[in-house]
Amino acid sequence: MPLPHFLLLTAFVLVAAGLTLGLAFWAEVPLAAFALAALSASLALGMRRWM
Repeated sequence: MPLPHFLLLTAFVLVAAGLTLGLAFWAEVPLAAFALAALSASLALGMRRWM
Protein backbone atom coordinates (compact mmCIF):
# COMPACT_ATOMS: atom_id res chain seq x y z
CA MET A 1 0.00 0.00 0.00
CA PRO A 2 1.49 3.35 -0.98
CA LEU A 3 2.30 5.72 1.87
CA PRO A 4 -0.23 8.44 0.91
CA HIS A 5 -3.05 5.90 0.87
CA PHE A 6 -1.99 4.54 4.24
CA LEU A 7 -1.84 8.02 5.77
CA LEU A 8 -5.22 8.94 4.29
CA LEU A 9 -6.75 5.73 5.64
CA THR A 10 -5.26 6.37 9.09
CA ALA A 11 -6.59 9.93 9.08
CA PHE A 12 -10.03 8.73 8.00
CA VAL A 13 -10.17 6.16 10.82
CA LEU A 14 -9.15 8.78 13.40
CA VAL A 15 -11.74 11.26 12.15
CA ALA A 16 -14.45 8.58 12.14
CA ALA A 17 -13.58 7.57 15.70
CA GLY A 18 -13.63 11.19 16.83
CA LEU A 19 -17.00 11.81 15.19
CA THR A 20 -18.41 8.66 16.77
CA LEU A 21 -17.26 9.68 20.24
CA GLY A 22 -18.45 13.24 19.73
CA LEU A 23 -21.89 12.08 18.61
CA ALA A 24 -22.15 9.68 21.53
CA PHE A 25 -21.30 12.41 24.04
CA TRP A 26 -23.64 14.88 22.32
CA ALA A 27 -26.50 12.35 22.47
CA GLU A 28 -25.65 11.74 26.15
CA VAL A 29 -25.13 8.02 25.66
CA PRO A 30 -23.94 6.54 28.97
CA LEU A 31 -20.25 5.69 28.84
CA ALA A 32 -20.96 2.20 30.18
CA ALA A 33 -23.29 1.49 27.23
CA PHE A 34 -20.69 2.76 24.78
CA ALA A 35 -18.00 0.61 26.43
CA LEU A 36 -20.27 -2.44 26.36
CA ALA A 37 -20.94 -1.95 22.64
CA ALA A 38 -17.21 -1.64 21.94
CA LEU A 39 -16.45 -4.73 24.02
CA SER A 40 -19.12 -6.83 22.32
CA ALA A 41 -17.89 -5.75 18.87
CA SER A 42 -14.35 -6.64 19.85
CA LEU A 43 -15.44 -10.06 21.07
CA ALA A 44 -17.50 -10.67 17.91
CA LEU A 45 -14.52 -9.84 15.70
CA GLY A 46 -12.25 -11.97 17.91
CA MET A 47 -14.55 -14.96 17.58
CA ARG A 48 -13.96 -14.92 13.82
CA ARG A 49 -10.32 -15.80 14.44
CA TRP A 50 -11.18 -18.87 16.49
CA MET A 51 -13.76 -20.33 14.14
